[in-house]
Amino acid sequence: MQWHAEFAWLGDQVAADVLIEADGERFTTVTRGVPAPPGALRLAGLTLPGLANAHSHAFHRALRGRAQGGGAQASKIPAETGQGGSGTFWTWRDQMYRIADRLDPDTYRALARAVFAEMAMAGISCVGEFHYLHHRPGGAPYGNPNAMGEALIAAADDAGIRITLLDTCYLAGGIGQPLTGPQLRFNDGSAGNWARRVDSLYEQTDKAGRLHARVGAAIHSVRAVPREQISAVAGWAKDHQAPLHVHLSEQPAENEECLEAYGMTPSRLLAECGALGARTVAVHATHLAPEDIDLLGTTMTGVCMCPTTERDLADGIGPARDLARAGAPICLGSDQHAVIDLFEEARAVELNERLRTRERGHWSAGELLAAATWNGHYALGWPEAGRLEPGAYADLVTVALDSVRTAGTVVPEGSAPGTAAVFAAEAAVFAATAADVRTVVVSGREIVRDGRHLLVNDVPSALQEAIASVTAEPSED
Repeated sequence: MQWHAEFAWLGDQVAADVLIEADGERFTTVTRGVPAPPGALRLAGLTLPGLANAHSHAFHRALRGRAQGGGAQASKIPAETGQGGSGTFWTWRDQMYRIADRLDPDTYRALARAVFAEMAMAGISCVGEFHYLHHRPGGAPYGNPNAMGEALIAAADDAGIRITLLDTCYLAGGIGQPLTGPQLRFNDGSAGNWARRVDSLYEQTDKAGRLHARVGAAIHSVRAVPREQISAVAGWAKDHQAPLHVHLSEQPAENEECLEAYGMTPSRLLAECGALGARTVAVHATHLAPEDIDLLGTTMTGVCMCPTTERDLADGIGPARDLARAGAPICLGSDQHAVIDLFEEARAVELNERLRTRERGHWSAGELLAAATWNGHYALGWPEAGRLEPGAYADLVTVALDSVRTAGTVVPEGSAPGTAAVFAAEAAVFAATAADVRTVVVSGREIVRDGRHLLVNDVPSALQEAIASVTAEPSED
């Protein structure tokens, strides 16, 4: 397999006329500055490694357009927690629980298949699915206790992308509070029960030879996993050398509850329980004290920023630049999928920092592309992906440089050498959107051609049908 890229981002710079070759699922050679050989597929535009969506809740996609209004719209659904008024995070959460309570393995697979196909069309080759919807409504297990997780793994295969299923331990409705209502579906009863169930999924995934799937662990948050249980989840991840993800300091209320209950911040609590480190990813990390930033940096804990969700839910702007400076690698996620567009997530990291500081130029285009590619793959336990280099997984995404958003961003031939390449990277990060993705290849297999998904016919219709099945009001008959 051979592709000839007009421009390609090779990690250190963008190069022109790049020949990319693969044998099976891995790249074999990447050569810059060569003419296209006969038979090579021409990739017009800028070619990048496949993008990694490091934080996803697939079923939240069904809330798009239904939960963004806030105000009077959101207040139609009472907040079961009693926290906050109309249009808050808590009212959004109640709407999310209503969707969660309607899903079963079949409808979840159909929904996730369509959502993962949408991701593929946006250039995403790997997703980290933060999965806590484990059991039947009311909390009873399915005959196969991992039926919902296996539905997600199958959906990723249907859509042609890789997945790290971040199986989530979720045991409490708040510190010292029981789970209630739809939350009962999340509950395994204890970290020990959670580990036994995940062991079965881990072994089954390995035995089945699912090369597109890996199983990792997640602690939902310090609100949802009691202190004495956090260490067990962290220990499972360490024993299996698996990624460990955790929602961290997304809301000020989480910090306040943790300080009151344990006398320390959530970051410090996780450190005390052995849950921080190079395989751990803290999601959001929005409301951190300076000592929390230092703690995440010195332990080399990764941080997944989800700017479109953080602004949609009015969570705040996280200290991404300070975290990276302290030593915490930054990756990106679309989380609740208000949009699925990692170019938007990447530029928002810089633009949010501009709003916070009223200064420009905090992140280079290369740094933001790294967050969207190799940092994300490493965070999901796929360190051999996210680069256009020999030996890496043969994943690539090509972005058009002649769309209405990107036209004019590449300078004409005859300009200063290398100038076009510089502007190509800036165009991808600061102007392009998911709509500009033209070609996607995952493990050497073409998934998207000319912006059209090759495995899922009519992705908009698939989304429409799957979402309608879980949002339609029940009949009165």
